[in-house]
Amino acid sequence: MSRKPTDTPPGESPKQPASRSEAAKLADFMCFSIYSANLAYSRVYKPVLEQLGVTYPQYITIIALWEEDRQTVKSLSDKLFLEPSTMTPMLQRLEAMGYVTRMRDHEDERVVRVALTEAGRQLREKGLGFGELTVAASGLPPDEFRVLQKAVARLRDNLQKAAKGEA
Repeated sequence: MSRKPTDTPPGESPKQPASRSEAAKLADFMCFSIYSANLAYSRVYKPVLEQLGVTYPQYITIIALWEEDRQTVKSLSDKLFLEPSTMTPMLQRLEAMGYVTRMRDHEDERVVRVALTEAGRQLREKGLGFGELTVAASGLPPDEFRVLQKAVARLRDNLQKAAKGEA
């Protein structure tokens, strides 16, 4: 049995497949595994988010602000891997829903800071138990789930560095 390019040990050059039938299949691509896992994860999260009345980007924004309130739009967009041009309309919607307030920074009027309202804090509290649902849905024991989460985060960080030419 020949090895597929995705199975090449570190330090070895990938062997070219001898035929089209030996070429890597869709299921052999890490990027597809991550992409399709994200879609499956979203399906598990969907009822939770519907119950909370927010989208996933809105929910992770609430979590990020709960961890560190009064962040700048720029710091939030960096933390959440979203463009500032995406953040602004989303923050406007969250503000209209009563979950956040946006204000100009006192020291630099060009900077906009975002803070959770009491309703935003209550939304975060309401969503706290839902993490257990996703761990259970994964079919992994909690300790394996944490190991996998850390490995995926390390993969993401390494890919970010490579995309910036830092790898």
